[in-house]
Amino acid sequence: MYLPVMSTKCITITNDAYERLAISKEPGESFSEVIVKLTRHNSMLDLVGVLSDKEAVELSSNVKGLRKRMRNRVDATAERLK
Repeated sequence: MYLPVMSTKCITITNDAYERLAISKEPGESFSEVIVKLTRHNSMLDLVGVLSDKEAVELSSNVKGLRKRMRNRVDATAERLK
């Protein structure tokens, strides 16, 4: 019978590093899983499907409105500084 063996490595970390890992650890999650989670390189593709179509349209509209307001403030400030 074959039993899979998980390879392990021993590392030394400071108490501060341990405390930070412990804070990030969810119940039932191993420290290895925490390290993998914290060092994962995220991709914009991870966000696909997070918003519904309606939410995406609303967010886009809000961002456009915010950009317009910010542009107006910048333009007004530039005019005052002339």
